[in-house]
Amino acid sequence: MSEHHDRELNRLEREIIRLRKRLVLLSSPLEVLLKRRGFQVFSKEPAEDLLIPSRRSIDGYYAMMGKYSFRLFLRDVIKHQDFFTGKMVARYATADVTCQYIEYLRSLRLVDVRDTGYAVAGKRVRSFGETLEWYVAEVLRREFSAEAVRGIRFKGRKTGGDYDVIAKMDGELCYVEVKSSPPKQVYEGEISAYLDRIDDLSPEVAIFLMDTELRMKDKIVPMFEAMLAERGKEGVPVVRIEKELFHIGRRIYIINAKDSIAGNIQNVLARYFRDHDDS
Repeated sequence: MSEHHDRELNRLEREIIRLRKRLVLLSSPLEVLLKRRGFQVFSKEPAEDLLIPSRRSIDGYYAMMGKYSFRLFLRDVIKHQDFFTGKMVARYATADVTCQYIEYLRSLRLVDVRDTGYAVAGKRVRSFGETLEWYVAEVLRREFSAEAVRGIRFKGRKTGGDYDVIAKMDGELCYVEVKSSPPKQVYEGEISAYLDRIDDLSPEVAIFLMDTELRMKDKIVPMFEAMLAERGKEGVPVVRIEKELFHIGRRIYIINAKDSIAGNIQNVLARYFRDHDDS
């Protein structure tokens, strides 16, 4: 009886230690978790290339960004930011919907009338990428109660470039690489750099997100397979979860924007937590 009692006490002590460690992780800010892994933030949250409205209009803008057609429209607006007509930015929506989108941007003072068309108001914006990263970070904050930071650069790391979005969820790190370009404009070097950053940061979950409704299986999945093979991981499969959502092991996920970005992130996070609860 005494021996059993001692074993039970030892088990409870180990469980208390585990829960204390877990509580520290849950309560620690994101930057503290990064610092423990040897990552010191050099810069974050750049604003020079954001195309977003003032704070009072941000909730409605976030809702609009959930529409794939609006994001494609916004990408074309930025591409033709010095001057565009409705026809120039109506490739992915009807003329009526495009007019509504333009008037919406005008109401937010993001677009001005210019001559016989329109132009982006104020500063020049290099690309849609930073605004898309902002949206993904907002999805993680609003839909999953995560602490999320975008456009992070670290001091003194062997891997270059920035991390598009890093979030803390339940004391674990989630790294999201965000691609606004279609698959034909993504190359093996970008996949390799993404895998390098995963190896360096070692997040619990990593998501490669492409803002497209095109198939991942045609080009993106084969590139991941090729880059894994180059690293001596030929036997590691890229497995379809459903539709155009894939996973590599229990950590890396590849998703597109079909149906919704938020919904696809939810699907892979559910898969991740379910797999780890079962382990």
